[in-house]
Amino acid sequence: MNSLGDLERSIMEVLWSTDAWLTVREVVNRLSDRQNAYTTVMTVMNRLVRKGFIQRERDDDGRTWRYRPAAGREAYVAELMLSALSETGDRLAALGHFARSVTPEEAEALRKALPQEPL
Repeated sequence: MNSLGDLERSIMEVLWSTDAWLTVREVVNRLSDRQNAYTTVMTVMNRLVRKGFIQRERDDDGRTWRYRPAAGREAYVAELMLSALSETGDRLAALGHFARSVTPEEAEALRKALPQEPL
């Protein structure tokens, strides 16, 4: 999975921050950097649709597109982590290093997330 560019990441942050479907105009208005042109944001959002990061559907009037994330921020980060793991020559060593660097609370969350083996 590719990492997101600056504007792509900003757009995704806007979309991840709400459960609502948003129009391009609503995204533009919520971006912290107000220097982005509407057409630029629309182009980047269409690219994010093609990449599978966001979904779109027509509004009730059939003229306006509304957008939302295809998956949550956590799923995106997990994919980045898996992608980073695939770049190493020794996945087990990389996982071991990662496991030693997490907090006790994070380690417990990982233990709970793993499937339980039957006895």
